[in-house]
Amino acid sequence: METIVIALGGNAIKQADEKGTHKEQFRNIEIACEAILKLIKDGYEVVITHGNGPQSGNLMVQQDAAANIVPPMPMDVVGAMTQGQIGYMIQQTLQNMLKKEKIDIPVATIITQVVVSKDDPDFEDPSKPVGNFFSETEAKKIAAENDYVIDPKPGKDHIDKKMKGHVIKKVKPTGDKPYRRVVPSPDPVRPSEAVAIKKLVDNKVIVIASGGGGVPVVEDKNGILMGIDGVIDKDKAGERLAESVKADIFLILTDVDVAYLDFGKTEQKAVNIMTVAEAKNYLKDGHFLAGSMGPKVLACIRFIEEAKGKKAIITSLNNAVNALKGKAGTTIVPN
Repeated sequence: METIVIALGGNAIKQADEKGTHKEQFRNIEIACEAILKLIKDGYEVVITHGNGPQSGNLMVQQDAAANIVPPMPMDVVGAMTQGQIGYMIQQTLQNMLKKEKIDIPVATIITQVVVSKDDPDFEDPSKPVGNFFSETEAKKIAAENDYVIDPKPGKDHIDKKMKGHVIKKVKPTGDKPYRRVVPSPDPVRPSEAVAIKKLVDNKVIVIASGGGGVPVVEDKNGILMGIDGVIDKDKAGERLAESVKADIFLILTDVDVAYLDFGKTEQKAVNIMTVAEAKNYLKDGHFLAGSMGPKVLACIRFIEEAKGKKAIITSLNNAVNALKGKAGTTIVPN
């Protein structure tokens, strides 16, 4: 029996044209879980991870709006809250489907802390925008009230504020509100709960973990953890999760059916299968952009090289079953 880690994209939970209501998200998750159920019935041992971008963004807005009434929570706590929120919705939906099918497999959500290096270069120059946009006046006011720094130079100056996510940058060249808070996006090292997750998987539990990339934490020499304000790429964190459970297959479900060369151009070409070496060359040639397909391909390469996985697949939710049969999607394989 093969173990597969499934990384659900944000569109599997909230569509771009939706408000993100409770009912909308449950409906989308039901569609996602129907695809996952097919894989379970096909005999795969399933581990699930997911994005949380829209949910974290909305919750941060709520924190700011109610700051004069209740104390706002920092970003690491917000990340944990959304892991619980989305994990609950996936867990309940999948449990109910399994119950109806008379399949006796338990489902559990693990709030996951993901260890990152305190020396990660992204701490010296945070670049991941989060939350609302601000005018220059608003940015200065927020900086003064919260001990933030505006547009710091890269490097170790203000490193404490940078690691705490206390940075505001001008992220647009023009406009009334060109400023936005930015936080580090460090590379994941490992899930802190790796041992617990592996034990659950070994005991045939369907685990939901590392939601939204997990809560980024740094570890001191005694193994003591401390949460930081940051955002870990969910696909890179999903790959580390796949490593920790010794998965055979890493399946990234996104909003496109397949990866393309020359994407968006008239000569764009779908890639159905590529070796790790080919994937590296395509990345080098700029075919997979840093803000979209690039991190997914990098995560797949890492899964093959470092986790010694059999294959990694990028495809859409609707094509998940066919992609595992080699009939859809983009499959990355060892050289």
